Amino acid sequence: MNKRHIYVTLFLSLLFISSFAQKGSRIPPEKPKLIIGIIIEQMKPEFLNRYWEKFGDKGFKRLYFEGSSFKNANYNYLLTQTAPGVSTIYTGTNPSTHGIISDNWLIRLKKDKVFCIDDSKYKAIGSDITNNNYSPKNLLVSTLGDELKLTSPKSKTISISISAKASVLSSGHAANAAYWFDYSTGRWISSSYYMNELPKWVNNFNNKKFPDIYMNREWNTLLPIEEYTESLPDSNKFEQGIKHQFTFPYNLMKLSGSDKNRINYKILRESPYGNTITHDFAIASIINEELGKDDNTDLLSVTFSANEYIGELFGTKAVELEDAYIRLDKELAHFLTFIDEQIGKENVLIFLTSDHGVSDSPEYLKTKKIPSGRFKHNYSIALLRSYLNAIYGKGEWISAYIDKQIYLNHNLIEDSKIDLQEIQNKVANFIIQYSSVANAVTASSLQLTTYTNGTLEKMQNSYNQKRSGDIIINLLPGYIEDKSYLISSNSGYSYDTNVPLYFYGWKIKRQIYNNNVGIEDIAPTISLILNIPFPNGTTGKPIISLISK
Repeated sequence: MNKRHIYVTLFLSLLFISSFAQKGSRIPPEKPKLIIGIIIEQMKPEFLNRYWEKFGDKGFKRLYFEGSSFKNANYNYLLTQTAPGVSTIYTGTNPSTHGIISDNWLIRLKKDKVFCIDDSKYKAIGSDITNNNYSPKNLLVSTLGDELKLTSPKSKTISISISAKASVLSSGHAANAAYWFDYSTGRWISSSYYMNELPKWVNNFNNKKFPDIYMNREWNTLLPIEEYTESLPDSNKFEQGIKHQFTFPYNLMKLSGSDKNRINYKILRESPYGNTITHDFAIASIINEELGKDDNTDLLSVTFSANEYIGELFGTKAVELEDAYIRLDKELAHFLTFIDEQIGKENVLIFLTSDHGVSDSPEYLKTKKIPSGRFKHNYSIALLRSYLNAIYGKGEWISAYIDKQIYLNHNLIEDSKIDLQEIQNKVANFIIQYSSVANAVTASSLQLTTYTNGTLEKMQNSYNQKRSGDIIINLLPGYIEDKSYLISSNSGYSYDTNVPLYFYGWKIKRQIYNNNVGIEDIAPTISLILNIPFPNGTTGKPIISLISK
């Protein structure tokens, strides 16, 4: 062996040893450099169990086999919707405290229905539309991101979702940015609450027009359609479909009613490509904002919304939903691989959960002889109005019905010198007579009594004295409101409250937990890891078993 060969061999050996040492030295830092919260809307554990064999090894299965999974993670309130769910995750408390009781509620003084993130003081940034005046002002408490920014001003907190409400409410008050997708332009936009103009990198991303690429794709099944054995047949009577089409393939451009002069991007949210554009933008944000690249812990919130829209159109047993989860598993696998390669698994703490679960469609349940149905709220409230007119005289005694909440006209009641508690009780007693109603509880009862378990406790945890209705309604299991979509959440039953919860990366060990944990426990757990104050309204408790040595 000549000297040159010896030197080359020695060099390669040293290079291998150095490389091995570097990989072996990937020791997690004292605290994560990046926290990533992933929310998949309207996902219950049943979906992951059902499609498990169709998943690859690097997505959901990677979280399960390399991280900690909680099989009994639950929300503990009644009105399980996206806005309350996202708010609960990042504030560590229930709607009764953080104030986001529903996606919408009534402002009594103005008698106006308000969307949870409406704020006329601000305007959309990145678009000329006039109806995206959003901010987190209606969130009454601080969030995980807020406390991180207060403790470490150089930390970055950014949230991303095609859904504006999910993005704004997960960002908190002190965030660097919240981005959502503008369906009219196909661009990612924000609010003047956060910035005066979009960052250059966001404009560059928008100019690449990735949504146009997806709009021109046909949505067909990723696998041969005969392999979707976990679902009902592609053509079945329990689907509403996209524009009344409910079998593959879907020509998105044609179904959207778009033409060469104007593209309607809204249909993307009703296809798996709604998740794809979210994934693309999340990766772009990590790269361009250099998240996780220094010792100031950053927070990225990513919400995948498309599965909820797909479920509402096709139901819980559809091939379309199964295909969406198979595709999302691949997006997740790519995202986790990217994180590992670019930042390092040991430097990043990821949690994944959902904003709420979902019911099966009543029509499907009936074929299995399971009690179910739809609460015809419009008809019921019309009868209630007639009843109140008969008792108290003709008048607008009801100001609004919003998501299982009845708002009475307090001004008229006071002017008529009628006892508020009396009329609340009469309304509750009337509503409870409907066969689909399990409970009708008055605001007075929720204010005067402390409930410590069961449905009434969940109703109380959904109740905020300033924003909630005078009567809150709970339907029987299997029953949903009679709205325009097939399936719904918005109950306190396990199919709506029980959601998956995974922790992955950093110092997280492989562990399966069967004990009950609340979703409100996520924020204080991460706060303890980061050694920052809990969000100021926190009622949840840190999951000590997850972080104990």
